Amino acid sequence: MTIKFTDRGITRRRLLQGAAIAGIAAAAGPKYSLAAGGSVLRVRSYADIQNLDPAHRTGQPDGDVMNCIFASLAVYKAGDTWSWQPFAAKSIKQLDPTHVAFELHPGIMYSDGFGEMTADDAKFSFERMIDPKTKSEYVDDWAQLDHVEVKDKYSGVIVLKQAFAPLWNSTLPTDSAIILPQKAIEAAGGKFDTKPPCTSGPYRIKSWEPKTKLVLERNPDWKLTKPDFDEIHVMPIEDEKTAELGFEGGELDYTWTSVSSIPRYLKNPPAGAKFVRKPSLAYVWMGINQDFPQFKDIRVRQAIQYAVDRKAVVEAAYLGAAETSTGLIAPGLPGHRTKGLISHDVAKAKKLLKEAGLENGFTCTLAILNKAERLAAAQVVQANLAEVGITVQIEPHDSGTFWSLGSEKAGSSWKTLQLIIDRFSMEPDPSWATAWFTPEQIGVWNWERFNSKEFGDLHKKGLTELDPAKRATMYVKMQNLMEESGDYVFLTHEATGVLYSNKIVPALRPDGIPLLSRFKKA
Repeated sequence: MTIKFTDRGITRRRLLQGAAIAGIAAAAGPKYSLAAGGSVLRVRSYADIQNLDPAHRTGQPDGDVMNCIFASLAVYKAGDTWSWQPFAAKSIKQLDPTHVAFELHPGIMYSDGFGEMTADDAKFSFERMIDPKTKSEYVDDWAQLDHVEVKDKYSGVIVLKQAFAPLWNSTLPTDSAIILPQKAIEAAGGKFDTKPPCTSGPYRIKSWEPKTKLVLERNPDWKLTKPDFDEIHVMPIEDEKTAELGFEGGELDYTWTSVSSIPRYLKNPPAGAKFVRKPSLAYVWMGINQDFPQFKDIRVRQAIQYAVDRKAVVEAAYLGAAETSTGLIAPGLPGHRTKGLISHDVAKAKKLLKEAGLENGFTCTLAILNKAERLAAAQVVQANLAEVGITVQIEPHDSGTFWSLGSEKAGSSWKTLQLIIDRFSMEPDPSWATAWFTPEQIGVWNWERFNSKEFGDLHKKGLTELDPAKRATMYVKMQNLMEESGDYVFLTHEATGVLYSNKIVPALRPDGIPLLSRFKKA
């Protein structure tokens, strides 16, 4: 698969309070110098780890670490074009539309006495993803898996129920193809979170101080490659501007930047640093919880859609650095819409509110991740809705709280969730955009509680349709259904700015996501 993307120009500047500078110093801990030994790589992650179980991972920060400490069947290649390469697999080949043969490298060892990786482990790991008892949020990654047939100690065949379009795009090269031993999972009680029962990748966890620093060290049992760095120190720093100060202060070797800083760094990167801009697959949107009493009337939700000036929101958050999106699916992927269904129309919004009996307005809350760009976006939404009589109270949250707001298993906050500005990472297949909004995802990742059987059916059909044009039509329709529900205001795909020391060579996916275990010394 080769999907090429075009870089887009980008963004705005914002000054930080002095407290932010103190925060990065505390988060980063003692300085290490690549020049003086070169054994430690210090990187910023936008959030702390929350769940390292492949079946229950929470977001990209989990994935960045999992790619270091576990071995998956295949991985994405670094570079500007989407492609993959075998990893735990010595070889992997599609025999026909429903059979994929693989052979594992011998000698991949698990820690903690769990022995050598085998084809039985692959069978357990992949079938575990679809086992109803697992209740994996990523079950769709293996939606068409029937079973894995074990041939011998190291080889087997993945048997599908029918052809599966995302298999090579967003299943086999991802964390959903991580292989773990059954005994380890059972010893952990069937699942785990931040304390893996064993590891098997190029690195292992040496220490973790929550919200401060995760230290990874080379795994002495890993023989397939030789990582360049003895240790990787991962610092969870939510605010990009704080991370930029940390980098410029010598505390970091690698960081994502704010979108708003991209023009500045493109023109003038710090001394001893390099900067690259990457197109992003991620999507940012504002969601409306349709089950909250105030929003049960679709006319109220549609009024909010018409009231929000999306261009103004994106401009305020990124100062011209990012474009407004037309939906979930970024340019370059099948199903990208050339135009959305809703445009800014204050008169239409007021008319809908009057029809709903709310011409005098009401008060509601807007939950955001506590970041400068989200706050700027929320403030424009606040002003937009005030224009039609709706008073918005902005509620910033740290990452630990934010990512549990709409989850039923995390507590009762989902019952009072109203408006939310959210961002999801993506893999290079359109099904990865739509998977989280099916009826089955209500109360899991579908926080708007959007409930469309037609959407769910189309998502399932899209997984098995191999004709790109037909697939594209399905995904356009799915995004139309989302917008027609009144639950969604699509905002932007952002862009990715990467700032790094000239003493390292980062390994990056085409969308800028780091492949940490493959970073090299310059």
